[in-house]
Amino acid sequence: MTPTPTPHRPRWRSLALLALLLAPLLWPLQQLAERYYRDELIEQNRQTLDLYVANLLGTLRRFEVLPAILGDLPDLRGALLQPQDAPALAKANQLLSRVREQTGADVIYLMDARGITRAASNHDQADSFIGRDFTFRPYYRAASEGRLGRFFGQGTTSGKRGYYFAAGIRDEQQRLGVLVLKVDLDYTERLWGKTPEQLLVTDANGVIILTSNPDWRFRATRPLSRQELARIAAEQPYPTLNPQPLTLDDSQWLMQSRELEETGWTVNILAPRNQLERPVQTVVAIGGASLLALLLLLGLLLQRRRHYIERIALDARAKRELEIRVLERTRDLETLNNRLKDEVLEREQAQQDLLRTQDDLVQASKLTALGTMSASISHELNQPLAAIRSYADNAGVLLDHQRHDDVRGNLRQISELTARMASIIAHLRAFARRDRHAPESVALQPALDDALALLAKRRRALDVELIRDLPAATLWVQAGETRLRQVLGNVLANALDALSERAPPRRLWLSSETSATGVNLILRDNGPGFSPQALQHAREPFFTTKTSTQGLGLGLAICETLMRALGGELLLANHPDGGALITLQLRHTEPGTNLQPPEEFS
Repeated sequence: MTPTPTPHRPRWRSLALLALLLAPLLWPLQQLAERYYRDELIEQNRQTLDLYVANLLGTLRRFEVLPAILGDLPDLRGALLQPQDAPALAKANQLLSRVREQTGADVIYLMDARGITRAASNHDQADSFIGRDFTFRPYYRAASEGRLGRFFGQGTTSGKRGYYFAAGIRDEQQRLGVLVLKVDLDYTERLWGKTPEQLLVTDANGVIILTSNPDWRFRATRPLSRQELARIAAEQPYPTLNPQPLTLDDSQWLMQSRELEETGWTVNILAPRNQLERPVQTVVAIGGASLLALLLLLGLLLQRRRHYIERIALDARAKRELEIRVLERTRDLETLNNRLKDEVLEREQAQQDLLRTQDDLVQASKLTALGTMSASISHELNQPLAAIRSYADNAGVLLDHQRHDDVRGNLRQISELTARMASIIAHLRAFARRDRHAPESVALQPALDDALALLAKRRRALDVELIRDLPAATLWVQAGETRLRQVLGNVLANALDALSERAPPRRLWLSSETSATGVNLILRDNGPGFSPQALQHAREPFFTTKTSTQGLGLGLAICETLMRALGGELLLANHPDGGALITLQLRHTEPGTNLQPPEEFS
């Protein structure tokens, strides 16, 4: 009897040896997975860093121009010119408090030429800055030299951190003082929240000034030199004169940085490297499982081949079991694959939401600037457009009567008005760029006649009696032709608006006063005059007592700005006999060669 042959056993030792040979393939898989997820984490942190940098710069830029603008306000200049006048100082304190509430600044204060604080928005608080000397701060020195002062530091009085903007206030060549605005950055820091990523901002000294980890605040990221320690002791930007070092293990963090040239700061985002371990381990586990499945499949195939003859009866069952195992492995792989797809889709959706948010912020900024410019241009071009329509309608009537010479005259007037509108637009653009034009000699009476001609039709419609008391000799003033006509047109239009509110008779007086250095043009009407509120706020932009269809509230604000640019002044008052009294104080100059010199703009 032939003995039954013993079935061959699978060579598990050979499979184990093969597994050991294939196991090193998991190392490049781990490297590829780590590189992939590291790039993903870097890209995500870069987007987060861009968002935080945009938020930080947006907060600072919103306040950057305020000190220079506020420094031109008459109430603040009056407090510096009359430091012993208690009502002037009280008015300055109230103005600074009101501006602080409207803008959201932390504190605004006014310092005289000696560096002593004369007015402050916190004048009524226990930690008021009034009477304090901040000349040791670098922003005071920069503003005194005519530059925009910038400085980050912790307040020596309030103990609060903030970023300071400072601008010098001058009256011609005389230095009057410095206006300082402090921005509270605590809210910006709180917005960062508690995340695995750590955000920190370091200044030029390498000291951490803003961070999502309070334990790192005011710690030095590098050794400080003697010069830096001396500057810290002089300027006192931190609560300590010797910031303690902060040592970070580079092997534990993935760092990205962004330099801010405006402030000299460096914004850093630190992501813990352990965020890469979980996805990398998942990929390695999947690779190991796939390799193990491959080895098992190979072992099963070898076993099936070796035992094919002995186990022919069990072939169908072995095949079904093999298919079940393959299906299970396939379902596991599909589940893992779907999970990875979901994670990729979530990341793509988050990136799209971030891009849309950034686009919305840029669009909101554009619409704000466009609204302001449209309001100004609409107000300035309203009068020439009305005159053009009047000349065009009149030209049609003249054509019907075959009065071609008069029609040509109307067309010349329309051409001059369109050129003037272009000049006004160029002036608005130049004014937005803070352009400066050389002074020129301008004849006052022709400019006044031109402004009256633009409003002649409206004056006749209102039946306004014009009473002129001007000298026959030409009065020459230092101005620009277009800017002077803008001012005259605005104040005359406002006078007609006021006269339209009362019953006839309606009168408008024009007179002048001359001195050795100046010429005063006086406009008076017998209208209702200025209310106390109007006298106080008439020069502010968008303040008006008219309806939204009658005016935008920009006329007197533009006139005030143009008069200061011309070296003059706009005075508002009520006449003792009733009605408004407006005085334009202009500088006297030598006669020019042309009664209407053109004013060109770059």
